[in-house]
Amino acid sequence: MVSKSILRKLSNRELETYLQEGNHFVPEAVQFAFEIQEERGRVFSEQEKTAVQQLIQHKKEEEEAKHTEKIEFWKDHITEDQEAIRLYSRITIFISSIFFSTIPGAILLSLNLIKLRKYPAAVFTLAFGFIFFLVQRYVLISHFGTTSRYRPEIGVIAVGALGLIVISVLASPQKLPYRAASYVFPAILCIITTILMAFYFPEWFSYYPFARSIHLLRQ
Repeated sequence: MVSKSILRKLSNRELETYLQEGNHFVPEAVQFAFEIQEERGRVFSEQEKTAVQQLIQHKKEEEEAKHTEKIEFWKDHITEDQEAIRLYSRITIFISSIFFSTIPGAILLSLNLIKLRKYPAAVFTLAFGFIFFLVQRYVLISHFGTTSRYRPEIGVIAVGALGLIVISVLASPQKLPYRAASYVFPAILCIITTILMAFYFPEWFSYYPFARSIHLLRQ
């Protein structure tokens, strides 16, 4: 956020650098520098005014292009093109990780990366999913305990899910168009995890929302 009051403290020579072509200042700063110069009595020719406005417009367009590029970088490029590769969508991976732990989410993402021939990333993803699952329980118990008045579980769970999304974005080819793969295998994974939650390892999954729902229904 640019403060005009701070720019007022600069000398005319310093403000002049804001109006030069190729400077690294944001468009708002250039506009403020121009206005302050006028307030101090400098008279700009029509040609100079046009040059400053073109500079400001160019900077705005650059900012918009950078913003669009960031959106495109993180965007999930699902397509209906029948020739596109089939992958499990990021939303499927994210939801699986939030409700059923990072393990099914990591398995789905690793299968995506294997299809893309990103084998080291696939191994890393599996390791991340299992290790995070083990570490998060230790962190929650050792630092907060079962009687803590704070409820950090959702935040910790979200970190794991977001971690998988970050891996997906960084390891996959940028702007890769793909078709969403069938939900059958993700559903099977989630059903298996639900059985583990309910009957075999309820204490390990006790922090997850779905496991808590199961516990409430069984009471």
